[in-house]
Amino acid sequence: MIGLIRAGLLAIVLLTAVYLLVSIYSRSVRREKLEKAWDSDPDKLGAEKAERDAYIEAGMEAYRHSLRRKLIVLVYIIPMAVVLATVYAVNYQ
Repeated sequence: MIGLIRAGLLAIVLLTAVYLLVSIYSRSVRREKLEKAWDSDPDKLGAEKAERDAYIEAGMEAYRHSLRRKLIVLVYIIPMAVVLATVYAVNYQ
């Protein structure tokens, strides 16, 4: 029983590390897209840095409420579900 608890804690720690890495990567990709969208617009060529920063922050605020950010939680759910299904199939079938 202690081995199972230890394995569960290790899984949670590893999945948390994966979650943080995926979250940071996804946020970074979104910020880069916003920066490229601003830089590629010829109408905003002479705009000030404050306007650019406001545009990027508004886009990041929209990202914080997006479905993509919420789907990253599947990093926890899918592996746990696979392990539980495997344990069930091995022990009860």
